[in-house]
Amino acid sequence: MIRFGLRLAVAGGREALTRLVVIAAAVAIGSGLLLTTLAGVNAVNAQLTRYASMYPQASAGDADPLWWSTRQDYFHGKQIIRIDVAATGSTSPTPVGIPTTPGPGEYYASPALRALLPAHPADQLGDRFPGNDLGAVGPAALTSPDTLLVVVGGTPDEVAKLPHARQVTSVGDAPALPETAVNLILGVIAGGLLFPVLIFIGTATRLSAARREQRFAAMRLVGATPRQIAIVAAVEATAAAIAGTAVGFGLFYAFRDPLAGIPFTGMPFFPGDMSLGVLDVLLVALGVPAGAAVAAQISLRRVRISPLGVTRRVTPRAPRAYRLIPMLLGVAVLVFALGYRPESSDGQTAIFLPGLLLIMAGLVLAGPWLTMVGARVLARYANRPATLIAARRLADNPKAGFRAISGIMLALFVTSVAVGVITTIIANRGPAPIGSTDAGTVNTVFTEKAPSVPDTLFAELHAITGVRSATAIREAPDVNSGGEGGVIACADLPSAYGRCAQGATVIEVPMGLSRWQESASSTTEWRAASITLDDLQRLPVISIVVGTDGSATAIERTRTVLEVAYPTFWVGPNVPGDFESDFANTLRGWEQLANVIIVASLALGGCSLAVSVIGGLTERRRPFSLLRLSGAPVRVLRRVIALESAVPMLAVAAVAIGMGLLAAHLFLRAQMNYTLIAPEPRFYVIVVVGLAACLGVIASTLPLLERITGPETARSE
Repeated sequence: MIRFGLRLAVAGGREALTRLVVIAAAVAIGSGLLLTTLAGVNAVNAQLTRYASMYPQASAGDADPLWWSTRQDYFHGKQIIRIDVAATGSTSPTPVGIPTTPGPGEYYASPALRALLPAHPADQLGDRFPGNDLGAVGPAALTSPDTLLVVVGGTPDEVAKLPHARQVTSVGDAPALPETAVNLILGVIAGGLLFPVLIFIGTATRLSAARREQRFAAMRLVGATPRQIAIVAAVEATAAAIAGTAVGFGLFYAFRDPLAGIPFTGMPFFPGDMSLGVLDVLLVALGVPAGAAVAAQISLRRVRISPLGVTRRVTPRAPRAYRLIPMLLGVAVLVFALGYRPESSDGQTAIFLPGLLLIMAGLVLAGPWLTMVGARVLARYANRPATLIAARRLADNPKAGFRAISGIMLALFVTSVAVGVITTIIANRGPAPIGSTDAGTVNTVFTEKAPSVPDTLFAELHAITGVRSATAIREAPDVNSGGEGGVIACADLPSAYGRCAQGATVIEVPMGLSRWQESASSTTEWRAASITLDDLQRLPVISIVVGTDGSATAIERTRTVLEVAYPTFWVGPNVPGDFESDFANTLRGWEQLANVIIVASLALGGCSLAVSVIGGLTERRRPFSLLRLSGAPVRVLRRVIALESAVPMLAVAAVAIGMGLLAAHLFLRAQMNYTLIAPEPRFYVIVVVGLAACLGVIASTLPLLERITGPETARSE
């Protein structure tokens, strides 16, 4: 029976060969995207693992320890990771990615940082790393080709005094990734893209299911057993799936390097990171053909009951409104979270995750009911034959109309939630606006309190073009009294950062001359401190705030001067918004990934719909031929096909996006007390363009209608 099934699949005439090629091509695209998705998950995991390895934990062992301190710096808004190391003996471990541990006055830099050093004046960047450049840091220590990393050598005494310095006896051990990070990756990628891929593969393997049912029913009538029919069907579907899967592997490896260079998460991958594990290969190589065989078995359930089952077709039972219950329960769970918010992250996950999963499951379950309701409304107001025919067909079998677009619904819901949350967080916690006082403020917080600041440092800072003020902030006498944390003389307060209270000589101010999440303003009035000017001079300095004109040159020269003067910084002299900008860029990377998922899922949805349209045309070519013989123009039949595909897709897109933004709003209100900010116009443009592309894919299948519904079809069947 296996050889017979292969013969039917390969030598069963032009129709069978065409079906085999179409299914194989569809499975090739789907499996290629599936492999890319799995490789992308592995690449992100590799990035996170190498990032975590930059912060090794203190360890003891037989080897001489290596002093290690990881710090952050910024240049033009981009983060520089600085690792200071010092070997204590000949057996001290060597950092990953470099051949030897640098000594005092030596350093290794990443290729991206080495490209920046000669491109900018030394007083803006190079002077921060005095000494001899020993070479480039290798990819094994970098999260991305664009990573800015420098490994600086020092003496054990010097590195031991740096913030968070630790002794390690082994480096490069891959630490366990935070479970939340892995869940985030898998949730966004798997939930948003894998389901449309599987829907696409399943739709492809069901191509011409009705025609095959008729053929297999005829075989049953001449004596074939259900088991023999099952073997033949599985062999046909599996043969096409195996061929398509093999081509899919070829497509993945052919396009892996270009795909790795696309910054899906905000930074590109190394090509080697886009790798596949043994389980990934087995999952696709065995799972896709097995899934195709299962889909073939499901499509033949009527034939297994009886060889006459194909002719006993009745209108399927209409979906009931109870399908809305899971979706409404999910919304209710998120509404409940508005009034009850657990303190622990595990408790919050226990509420939010089930709520989102309930909504996702509810959308899939309610999809056929929503399709039926939309079709009935369309039929009620239909004023053209094509609209009425399409609406009646959708209302009679809404499950079939919804099946091919269920992946689009889930993908749009997941990405709408992600984009809504990301857009709102960026708007509330993004960097300082360009041109504001905050954008031109360079703030250095001391890790060790200094008794005073040399006058020569102030003179050097004022000599920089673009520097307008330089102020030393001293520690308040009682930092736990509820005050601002710092104090300065009223005469030293720059006018751009506020004014003193009436009669004050010493005032309380924050360490950065502006409060957290408040922009600096000349109208701010700072209250008087309960100390004298003489007492002020005896207090230690905790930070230096330098006001500039906001130009990149002035900011970077100021950073360099301060870093050279105070080399034991924890976070380099920063502009308010440096961390927020880096955080926002990370979120924008996830937003970009969400947009990629939207485009890919809509493309897959369009392909699934195209396959469904082709299959539907093949199965209904005799009814369409009879309609043409009775006088129905081809353009009317084309409208029927287009409406049957377009109406459910557009309705599903609107419901999915609406539910996604509602879920995002409830999450933001409960978790962060933020109000949802509508996504940027580009999100809607991407959705509209993607839906238009889906409609274009559907339109490309319509010329097939005229070729397969001629009078000869009605006569021959």
